[in-house]
Amino acid sequence: MASYDYDLFVIGAGSGGTRASRVAAAHGAKVAVAEEYRVGGTCVIRGCVPKKLLVYGAHFAEDLADARRFGWKVPECEFDWKVLTGNVFEEVDRINVSYTQTLENNGVEIINQRAEITGPHELKLGDGRKVTAKTILVATGATPSVPSCPGHEHGITSNEAFHLDAVPKRILIAGAGYIANEFAGIFHQLGAHVILINRTDVILRGYDEQIRDRLLQISMMKGIEFRFHAGFEAIKKEENGCLTVSMSGHEPATVDCVMFATGRDPNTKGLGLESAGVELDDKGAIKVDADNRSTCDSIFAIGDVTNRIQLTPIAIREGQAFADTFFGNKPSRVDYENVPSAVFSHPPIAGVGMTESQAKLKLGSVKVYTSDFRPMKNVLAGRNERALYKMVCEGETDRVVGLHMIGPDAPEILQAAAIAVKAGLTKQAFDDTVALHPSMAEELVLLR
Repeated sequence: MASYDYDLFVIGAGSGGTRASRVAAAHGAKVAVAEEYRVGGTCVIRGCVPKKLLVYGAHFAEDLADARRFGWKVPECEFDWKVLTGNVFEEVDRINVSYTQTLENNGVEIINQRAEITGPHELKLGDGRKVTAKTILVATGATPSVPSCPGHEHGITSNEAFHLDAVPKRILIAGAGYIANEFAGIFHQLGAHVILINRTDVILRGYDEQIRDRLLQISMMKGIEFRFHAGFEAIKKEENGCLTVSMSGHEPATVDCVMFATGRDPNTKGLGLESAGVELDDKGAIKVDADNRSTCDSIFAIGDVTNRIQLTPIAIREGQAFADTFFGNKPSRVDYENVPSAVFSHPPIAGVGMTESQAKLKLGSVKVYTSDFRPMKNVLAGRNERALYKMVCEGETDRVVGLHMIGPDAPEILQAAAIAVKAGLTKQAFDDTVALHPSMAEELVLLR
């Protein structure tokens, strides 16, 4: 029997890598995890958590304005970006410490260095030391894509957005996915003029068409500027520090900040995967089977580095399934059907299951139920924003195959409703449920 330094060596201590490390160690394995930056990964350090805190902070702009309609004598308020980001960084530090303690409490060795694979069972650390492991798990996540146009070095990505010295007066955001729309809402609420450019005329590809069209309509009403069929040509830094962006199909735009939100690339460069025969797809993601095994029997991968579904809860489930299967004698696989997702835009959207067009293509006959309404709070606040809830059902059985929403607290409401879609319930189950009145969520059981 070959002897190894570790039963499991994990590269990357993000959400997936941390879960896999902790659970494998709890099952009795000798585990080490290498992390060259900070424990917690993209979600905790520079993604979901700090971004959601910025979303909360930005929303006070509307809440304070609305409060006057509810009788509160709110004075003109000033916003301090440094106070918000300072408090956000404190929370990130707290979670980082918590993640670290969780690993240490479970006996996982944390190696604060970069690790590179040099063979099926061998790795080289940043200090030159070599270690061996029976099993290697790659959980290195993904990194923001940056276009290669002239002057691209003058732009930032979502990673740097949290570290700006101040809210830019004018910002141009490239992209139309969830990161672009979320930061467009954040910076707009904090007082910036936002220009969002995209190579096509579709935002949030993959979400239901009616829902994303509603977000586009509301965003434009708020004052966010959209430029479609616009491709980057160049970014020029002017003597006064401003940036002039040249783009196809439109006049140049002069702004104070350019942010790239054009997707995320799997973090596979420089890992030495080729030395162990690990195959990548055409986007640089590690190819894996249903058990997260790569084309090298001893090397596995989970999370964004596999480019299956780039969501933190998916990475966590994959880490859990991997550890239970190979170290806990509890074979498990992740079910990728009916995964709920959300965009924390202003207002937020959320969806689970098939969109109307997807259901028509797959099922043929479908029934669609909607509720297009003005939330009670918006009515009294004098805010002319309408929410839209949409249920997609299989035509013959009335089984709910998709739920899609835009409106205040849509992600909070959808999380519970997603259980019904996952369970394969019919619309009758919603009809039989008494409405919780007055609430926005009650519209889900009153759809017609």
